[in-house]
Amino acid sequence: MSVSQLTRLVKGAITTHLPATVRVLGEISNFKRHSSGHLYFVLKDEHSELSCVMWRAVAEKLPFRPADGLEVIAVGNVDVFERSGRYQLYARRLEPKGVGALELAFRQLREKLQREGLFERAHKQALPRYPQRIAVVTSPTGAAIRDIVQTLRRRWPVAEVLVYPVRVQGPTAKDEVAEAIRAVDSGAEALGGVDVMIVGRGGGSLEDLWAFNEEVVARAIFDARVPIISAVGHEVDVTIADLVADVRAATPTGAAEMVAPDRVEMLAGVDAFGLRLGRVVEHRLRLAGSRVDGVCQRRSWREPMTIVRTREQVIDELSSRLTRAMIDRVHGLHRRLQGIERSLQRIKPDVFAARMERRVADVAHRLEHAVERKWHAADRAAFAMAGRLREASPVHRLERMKDLVTSIEKRLEATSYTSTLRRGYSITRVKKGRVVVRGSGAVKDGDVLITETADGDFESRVTNKEQKELFD
Repeated sequence: MSVSQLTRLVKGAITTHLPATVRVLGEISNFKRHSSGHLYFVLKDEHSELSCVMWRAVAEKLPFRPADGLEVIAVGNVDVFERSGRYQLYARRLEPKGVGALELAFRQLREKLQREGLFERAHKQALPRYPQRIAVVTSPTGAAIRDIVQTLRRRWPVAEVLVYPVRVQGPTAKDEVAEAIRAVDSGAEALGGVDVMIVGRGGGSLEDLWAFNEEVVARAIFDARVPIISAVGHEVDVTIADLVADVRAATPTGAAEMVAPDRVEMLAGVDAFGLRLGRVVEHRLRLAGSRVDGVCQRRSWREPMTIVRTREQVIDELSSRLTRAMIDRVHGLHRRLQGIERSLQRIKPDVFAARMERRVADVAHRLEHAVERKWHAADRAAFAMAGRLREASPVHRLERMKDLVTSIEKRLEATSYTSTLRRGYSITRVKKGRVVVRGSGAVKDGDVLITETADGDFESRVTNKEQKELFD
């Protein structure tokens, strides 16, 4: 026989003598999903291995993901693959050992999404406190939509409810639910704004609720910008959609109660707030009235001119003190100048006299500047007091202060060294020694004199000391 003939003989023997359906328990290894969609893997136990194939049409219906190390029960028929001459099991069904296929699929998807962070609290959005537009994605014929709508109308009738009808079980349910979620989220702005979305259905078996355990629905919920409440089944039912959603409600009715504030409680709260607000306003008014009464009882409020007169008296006192201080300062400077002059008279040597004369001139110069500074200071002080007088005193007080300042100015001018010369006086000194001539005894015939006037100096000579008459 040829190899092909023997292979066909073996194939015939297997198909003839083996049952049409066998159930084989083993651990998956060498698992591979081909680009064609077919699955290839090996089932093994402690002693043997069995090649297995699952065609794409069957593999697409598997609710879980086969993987190496997973112990399963493969149901199918044994046949020979003639090209390689080996027998293999063509699996029509695959079941995890010890746990249901749907439960395993749920665990696998939950672990995958958890690793990606889809369940993290950081991604959860807060529900709006007072929603104006609520979208509901559910079956239009089930009890869930009736419970949701009735609860919303009872608790929060001001909200607009938009129902997006979908199938919630069956082979197309997952795609319809996911597409409805995306449609609401993308069209929220065109609808005038959707504040919150409720996605769910009533109770049922694990198979009935399976659409809400599909990855496509979980991704749609996670990607939505509109906050989503998942309300699937009863309180004991937990789906992938519950874990991904921003908030999970135990039942559809619970979802409606979460999203809608109770208008009765709100109205009662508004009434209570109104009472508290009224009491606060009344208290504030009483407090403000008491403060107004207190202000009205003050003397400054009843007799406002008292403050003005007090300020005027303070200004008068400051003005008097300033005048006295300036006069004392001028007198002191004058006495100091006289003392310097007497000291100069006591010093006889010519050299010393010349030096002291320069010092006297310097002191006189400083005195003139000091008097000028005092004048400027007095002028600034008078200007400042004039401003205060304008604010707090009658206008005639300003004139009095101006007269005072003018008087002080004249007195300062009168005591000035240069002012004395301008009034017609002169100072005569002996040219030799620069001694000031205070009487006829200070000169002798022939002395050359220097006379200082307001507009210049000139020289003269003594020709007749004993002259008794000033004019012939």
